[in-house]
Amino acid sequence: MDKGLYKQAYRLSLFTIFYNTVEGIISMILGYKDETLTLFGFGVDSFIEVMSGIGIAMMIVRIRQNPDSPTSTFEIRALKITGTAFYLLSAGLIAGIISNIINHHKPEATFWGVIISLVSILVMVWLMNSKKGIGKKLQSAPIIADASCTRICVYMSLVLLASSLVYELTGFAYADIIGTAGLIYFSISEGKEAFEKAKGKECSCVDH
Repeated sequence: MDKGLYKQAYRLSLFTIFYNTVEGIISMILGYKDETLTLFGFGVDSFIEVMSGIGIAMMIVRIRQNPDSPTSTFEIRALKITGTAFYLLSAGLIAGIISNIINHHKPEATFWGVIISLVSILVMVWLMNSKKGIGKKLQSAPIIADASCTRICVYMSLVLLASSLVYELTGFAYADIIGTAGLIYFSISEGKEAFEKAKGKECSCVDH
């Protein structure tokens, strides 16, 4: 057992928690200020990823002690809370879309959505590759699965980038609504994934 690699995996999980916390705070503040539903929803998603990240950190501690140990009660509870939070986020974003359509609402600006999404893409791709590399060296299926599931965070960042860039360049009224719809799709997928993992099923992100 390479304790050094497990330590690296644990540090990556802590960095994920820290980064998503900062990203969530900044995205929600700027999303609220610029009245951008996609950016605000992206920020809420980042906080949900923090809850998921705590569960991942505990998983790494567990498999470091015993790679063959079953999923802990704490991890299962964290997965269920995370899954519920994703579904609630999806419901809230749907309500936001309906409100924006009825009120013909458009964002004030989406410049910060472009910047935050670009930074997020770079960080998440690095995290995904770093986690996958460590997982392969340790021959740890759970760590590799976590790395593969990070890909969804990259997809959500791409959705934010596309919607923000289109609105910033063209002023297309429904760009923010379409971007929010994209976040809803991935939020529901992540919610479903969390509940499946809580039931002991392998992460299907690898197949996406």
